Amino acid sequence: MIAVHDLHKRYGSKAVLSGVSTRFPRQQLTSLIGPNGAGKTTLLMMLARLLEPSSGDIQLDGRSISSIAIGDYARRVATLRQSVDFNLRLTVDELVAFGRFPYSRGALTGEDRQAIDQAIAFLSLEPLRNAYLDELSGGQRQMAFLAMTIAQQTDYLLLDEPLNNLDMGHAVQIMRALRRLCDEFGRTVILVVHDINFAAAYSDHIVAMHNGRVHCSGSVEQVVTEQQLQALYGLEFEITHGARGRLCNYFNPPGAPR
Repeated sequence: MIAVHDLHKRYGSKAVLSGVSTRFPRQQLTSLIGPNGAGKTTLLMMLARLLEPSSGDIQLDGRSISSIAIGDYARRVATLRQSVDFNLRLTVDELVAFGRFPYSRGALTGEDRQAIDQAIAFLSLEPLRNAYLDELSGGQRQMAFLAMTIAQQTDYLLLDEPLNNLDMGHAVQIMRALRRLCDEFGRTVILVVHDINFAAAYSDHIVAMHNGRVHCSGSVEQVVTEQQLQALYGLEFEITHGARGRLCNYFNPPGAPR
């Protein structure tokens, strides 16, 4: 489990995170939700050790992450950032191989090749294995970067808006893959997501952020309510309950002005 205790982040006089305390359960999918500027990505980058907190502590399975060597941390926690800028002309296979760098430092072993093959097969990317990234659609590239992250074979995956700019088909494909990682392989997935319906449909746990603080957290049933979401986003919500879960209507709920 990752636990956050009284986390603060400031840039000069501007507070980005203020007293954040929350937890991310093991072997579950946790969605970080909230409006723009709420502090979601800042919190995720601190979990990834790509940003230093101004104060507070983050613990991985009961141990402060600041006491864990970076190389060891990279073998426990993998991160996929929102904007990945690769100027090299790489094939999908070559990109996914980068996920093995914390283990092999570039000299791939048989175990590394097996992990690469498994990640590519897991996301059904075999037909694109030898294709170059600049030949792929945006959705296909995102799947390739996710395969790289999966090939790292870490207990924890941190994903910053992995559905950004994807069509519905690729978005569903990625969320189903993340759900399988938790259910079939016992991975822990934490992602920033803006589509509340994806969060409601696929999450075990949700942490809602607002103005640099935790607005609420808990199960889908606890967080995805009309009252909680209206307070979080400042919008009217209508939530319907069906056999496949909760569906949030914020486009034109009953009583909203047209």
